[in-house]
Amino acid sequence: MQTAKRRSFTEDYKRQTVELVRSSGRSVGSVASEIGLAETVLRKWMSKFGVAGQPAARRATTQAALPTADQASEIARLQRENDRLRMERDILKKSIAIFAGART
Repeated sequence: MQTAKRRSFTEDYKRQTVELVRSSGRSVGSVASEIGLAETVLRKWMSKFGVAGQPAARRATTQAALPTADQASEIARLQRENDRLRMERDILKKSIAIFAGART
């Protein structure tokens, strides 16, 4: 039976991976699985380089709470479009009900 060869990574690769977790706002587990690492290995790298293991949900909430002006205008536009589409859907539902009721 063959044993698996232990992989080794450069310090630069480890730093870049830790920076990816820190800057992306994603969880350690999702980044680890994406790049083919065990979550515990990535957590060890994070503690080695002094990155606090702050939950990804907390970082994402902080980033989402401060939208830029472009993001705010895009959100407003999408909300208006969503309201219009809901109104059109409701009108179509009512018209289908009227026509279905007229046939019986």
